[in-house]
Amino acid sequence: MTTHTLQVDHELVRAAAEVARTRCRGDNHTMAAAGRAPDGRIVTAVNAYHFTGGPCAELVLIGAAAAQGIYELDTIVAVGDRDRGVVPPCGRCRQALLDYFPGLKVVVGTDDRVRTVSITDLLPETYVWADHQLDE
Repeated sequence: MTTHTLQVDHELVRAAAEVARTRCRGDNHTMAAAGRAPDGRIVTAVNAYHFTGGPCAELVLIGAAAAQGIYELDTIVAVGDRDRGVVPPCGRCRQALLDYFPGLKVVVGTDDRVRTVSITDLLPETYVWADHQLDE
């Protein structure tokens, strides 16, 4: 696997960190995500934890973006509450992000090693759901 590091969108990281700091409260909301649309707009969201599961901040972000008429995202980042910094997407989110936005860039890493990589670098030899649907 070859990982190509891309430029980090620090404004996007700051936006997610601000939401994590100001909107995450208690155990129900512990992660924030921010995504950048191709036109430059930034969309933010928080996770909705529940003991039965619940969507991660990245999945909530997909819906929040669509509610604002944004159906493409260029870059996404998730940040934990209590100053935990950048947190990489879980496996479920990686797959969903790939299926929604195959060209997406994702900010990952910690502290001074934060970097941006392609979603396909996070899921080598990917399964793309759309590629396996039967034509009707």
